[in-house]
Amino acid sequence: MSVTSAAGTFEGVVWALNEAPAFAPGEAVRILTRTPIGHYRVPTYLRGKSGTVESVIEPAGLDNEQEGFGRNAGSKRHYYRIAIPLTEIWPDYVGSPRDGLRIEIFETWLERI
Repeated sequence: MSVTSAAGTFEGVVWALNEAPAFAPGEAVRILTRTPIGHYRVPTYLRGKSGTVESVIEPAGLDNEQEGFGRNAGSKRHYYRIAIPLTEIWPDYVGSPRDGLRIEIFETWLERI
């Protein structure tokens, strides 16, 4: 049996409900701007910034932020390696336009643009 999602086709994989990757490599995304109370893993200087999905990190994992507050119901989603141009972070950056930052972001912090 094969499963097809935004990340591609996977042989021998049966996704549980909502466990298929929501984003695929090459997609443009924005990191959500939220300010929840407590410790969260997305640096504030990256919230609201745009980037590109470089890869989907398999397998799906628990939401560490919700887990840290004892609110996880066992559902799993994906982390994605996001490539963000340094000019997106520092508009006055004068280095190579190919320079960028790579960071792994949990699915609940991303939106498609």
